[in-house]
Amino acid sequence: MSTRTEPEPRLLADLDWVLAQSASTASGALWRLEETDRQLDANLIRLRPDQTVELHREPDVDVMLLPLAGGGTLRTDSEAIALAPHALIWLPHGSRRSLEAGPEGLAYLTVHRKRAGMSIRLPSDPEQLRRLEAREEADEGGEAACLLPRLCPECGRVLP
Repeated sequence: MSTRTEPEPRLLADLDWVLAQSASTASGALWRLEETDRQLDANLIRLRPDQTVELHREPDVDVMLLPLAGGGTLRTDSEAIALAPHALIWLPHGSRRSLEAGPEGLAYLTVHRKRAGMSIRLPSDPEQLRRLEAREEADEGGEAACLLPRLCPECGRVLP
């Protein structure tokens, strides 16, 4: 009989230590939350001096951005916001933004709801759905025969 253990709070990382241990030229994700069964994603990101994250829109999730070291600028459609350590920023889903690291670079933590896995969705527009169905019907020719019994077990080549 197995016993179920309840989740326990615990220290995940000392982010100052992670920053100190990474090469000063390292950029990108230095740490990620990788716990199983989590409902959040979190990343420690470092941008090199004057590096930018181009203008983009996050359509699905709100993001909290917490600068930890260095500085920079968050640009939106309507303003430029100075980024300094411990100045907590909310990035609502659907908003457009870009980031620019200052001369010291910028290290920041992002936290957001875990994104759903990739999925294939049918078009919601009825006309697009009709065109897709018509194209599939025109291309329909049935499934190809299974060649698995004709594969060479040693090299995987199709046998005559």
